[in-house]
Amino acid sequence: MKIAVWHDLPSGGGKRALHDQLQGLISLGHFAESWCPPTADQDFLPLGDLVDEHVVPMRSIQPGSWKAGVGRLSGGATQTLARLKAMDEHCRRCATEIDNGGFDVVLAGSSGFLAVTSLAVHLQTPSVLYLQEPFRPLYEAAPTLPWPALAKPESFRISSLRRYLFNEMQVLALRVQAREELKGVRAYDRVLANSYFSRESMLRAYGIEAAVCYLGVDTERYQDRHLPRKRLVVGIGAFFPHKRVEVVIEAIARMGGSRPGLVWIGNSARESYLQGLVDLAKRRSVEFTPLLAASHDEVVRVLNEVSVLAYAPRLEPFGFAPLEAGACGLPVVAKAEGGVRETVVQGETGFLVDEDADLTGALGRLLDDEVLARRMGAAARRRVESAWSLDQATRRLESHLVDVARRTIEGR
Repeated sequence: MKIAVWHDLPSGGGKRALHDQLQGLISLGHFAESWCPPTADQDFLPLGDLVDEHVVPMRSIQPGSWKAGVGRLSGGATQTLARLKAMDEHCRRCATEIDNGGFDVVLAGSSGFLAVTSLAVHLQTPSVLYLQEPFRPLYEAAPTLPWPALAKPESFRISSLRRYLFNEMQVLALRVQAREELKGVRAYDRVLANSYFSRESMLRAYGIEAAVCYLGVDTERYQDRHLPRKRLVVGIGAFFPHKRVEVVIEAIARMGGSRPGLVWIGNSARESYLQGLVDLAKRRSVEFTPLLAASHDEVVRVLNEVSVLAYAPRLEPFGFAPLEAGACGLPVVAKAEGGVRETVVQGETGFLVDEDADLTGALGRLLDDEVLARRMGAAARRRVESAWSLDQATRRLESHLVDVARRTIEGR
């Protein structure tokens, strides 16, 4: 097949998944080209190393001086609308180029700041969207939803009126974004989800029936080297609040006796959050080593040196980290929420805990029982090989792409 790929992904698991998917499809003999806007990350696992990638310009959303003033008065609502318009123009241009290219099917990824764009609205070519998750700020309380009305002020003040008007304009812009996202997701011939949890999230957010198409791990790149394990805990995830690194630091701080050190690997960071983690670890006497933008070799080295992976992000849709750790023979202790409940087998490849406080005991159990940790790590490696390999994931995706292309041809 001739496959067109579109994405606007930052560094991280979503980009890694798309890179692996594209690499796998090419290995099966398919031809592919890629399109993306300049806002997509070009440095982390660049698709241009695999195929011709077209970086199609997108109109700048940086406002001029008078527009910036309007933006401040609208509480950022005008910038949200400007982003939508700029992305729609970009998608319209990409769709025209793709339709003129004679492709059999389009495999689209998500956008870093919109989740679902208008690409399929403008496409004539059959299209499949692999969506990691809906745009979470619109549909999840993080920590609150944007829709509830502001609290009623105790007395009338000009500042209260201004705040109320700002909020109304912000909510109106978000309603427009939600409308456009809904129109965009329903325009695809098929939507694929990375887990049953994500499938249910899309059903709640969009009212659509997505199909689960599990991702996989390259078991040649992630291997168990059977090295001696140090009394260390590792975490993987960007240094941003929803990854909840502080929860793991606190779990280790509650351990008595010889506390393990914590190594945390992240592709990107919010500097203020990372500094707060460093300060917290110092106050709580936890040896904390952040590794920012580590190479693949360094990641695999760490996964083969430590004793356990701690994983506690908030409603992670899938999460590569538990599977990557398992491929390296590492057991996992994870918070039992989101897609991780589908990748960690309780009591076999690791422990799933219901409460943050329970992380401490589960981590301590694996750190203090090397035989148990080794047994679970070996089981995790076997499970990745049998159910979560990259080859299996590629075949699953290929079957969806072929089916959508075939159904479209038969329907003509």
